[in-house]
Amino acid sequence: MARTLSSYQRPRAVDDALEALAAGPLTVLAGGTDYYPARVGEPCDEDVLDITALEELRGIAERHDHWRIGALTTWSTLARADLPPWFEGLQLAAREVGGEQIQNAGTIGGNLCNASPAADGVPPLLAQGAMVELASRAGRERMRLEEFILGNRRTARRPEQLLSAVLVPKPAARRAGGHFVKLGARRYLVISLVMVGATLEVGDDGRVAAAGLAVGACAPVARRLPAAERALEGAPCEERLGALLQPEHVSGLAPIDDVRASAAYRSDVALTLVRRAVSELAARL
Repeated sequence: MARTLSSYQRPRAVDDALEALAAGPLTVLAGGTDYYPARVGEPCDEDVLDITALEELRGIAERHDHWRIGALTTWSTLARADLPPWFEGLQLAAREVGGEQIQNAGTIGGNLCNASPAADGVPPLLAQGAMVELASRAGRERMRLEEFILGNRRTARRPEQLLSAVLVPKPAARRAGGHFVKLGARRYLVISLVMVGATLEVGDDGRVAAAGLAVGACAPVARRLPAAERALEGAPCEERLGALLQPEHVSGLAPIDDVRASAAYRSDVALTLVRRAVSELAARL
């Protein structure tokens, strides 16, 4: 017979959750779409803090210089939200996170804290320059997403902290948008071979004022491509924009060989998808 949980708590207020975390390490459950499948056939004997009842951590709100996405906001909520073109990449990624049932239960905070190299939400958020908000009884702090995710299943969250929100800064340019492209063995319900998040900000002169590019599933963590971003800045925003990108612009990636694809294949596909994402976004803007 499987063992039961040694401790299960389901607070209804954030302060209660933070108090529980301060008392000792707990496994935080924020949807469970990764937690339960990883434990099929195994005893669930961790001390669990189920935060799914914390309504304070749900929803999307616009602030003066950023948007605040509560950590418990589901992928289906994100996909259907009325958001500006800056979020089109994240919304496309939201529709790729498993099937509809997973999107209804899975949360943006859980996706980030699970820290899978193939997490669909990470590349578009990196391209947007997103930050995470971490709460504890001592207060709240902000951290850049690339500093928060440290490696495969590893983050900078301390045991007493709770990821409370994702903060997405507003673009400086009035004309701006995001895009997301993904390659897998089939169209849906698949772990990514390579995925790309892209953002472009276009000045009044029609040239790229700023670019954000990030690739996932080609390193232990999704990575920004600063050299590729610089190569696009100042160029006319037109459909052939992606042709400016060359192999050296993705040379910082470190793909692996596994059962889904070889490292060489991933490297080749990464350049192709980055070019495609940039060109498709430029044509749309």
